[in-house]
Amino acid sequence: MRRLTQTLIAAAALSLAALPALAETIRIGVSTGAHAQIMEQVRALAKPAGLDIQIIEFTDYVVPNAALAAGDLEANSFQHQPYLDNQIADRGYDLISVGKTVTVPLGLYSHRIKALTALPDGARVAIPNDPTNGGRALLLLDKFGLLTLRPGAGLTATPLDIAANPKRLRIIELDAAQLPRALDDVDLAAINGDYALEAGLVPTRDALGREDANSPYANVIAVRPADRDAPWVKTLLTVYHSNAVKTFIEQTFKGALIPAW
Repeated sequence: MRRLTQTLIAAAALSLAALPALAETIRIGVSTGAHAQIMEQVRALAKPAGLDIQIIEFTDYVVPNAALAAGDLEANSFQHQPYLDNQIADRGYDLISVGKTVTVPLGLYSHRIKALTALPDGARVAIPNDPTNGGRALLLLDKFGLLTLRPGAGLTATPLDIAANPKRLRIIELDAAQLPRALDDVDLAAINGDYALEAGLVPTRDALGREDANSPYANVIAVRPADRDAPWVKTLLTVYHSNAVKTFIEQTFKGALIPAW
């Protein structure tokens, strides 16, 4: 991995040479696992351009936006756009997205069955308890024919939007970070890709069903509106969207994460 990183940094040097010279330190909040790994690569590439990135890792999806809104971070990179939109609507945060990062497909996992067709009647199915990822999980269950949502339920669907449940599935809502640990207690769980990777699951191998690359849930970099046009934002996005970072994502995660730019 170290050799890969050194090779990518060397290959990126010429393409990033035209970036404006900076002497700035910023704090970026990320979720542990994949987002942190990618940001480590971004940090290494941004340093020669004078942008010093301090990476702050979080273990949940709630604190990073609160920290950004409070001024304890300059940016965060952990969430998809629908989740950010929901947080802004529910909590009144004054935050914006400035660029896409990766799509992390949500997957359906089980320790008890080998195929979705084997899901028994009355099965316990765990989904994230936050509004956007919960709706995302229900849409995935609908996609694979395990239940049917009412027409127009959309991205913010809840269990109340289930129109047909022929297998009488019991939907259990849990914190997203707890879902991998719940696999021994439920028949099926809808797990976000970053938490799946952190738990040692390989989405392309272990998921019984997952979202495709056309998912509307591309992750984003969020900042406060006052920083929208800051020079460091331009540098951060240029580095993140470089071929070096794209290659790192593709070679490291092998389809479990998909570059979204």
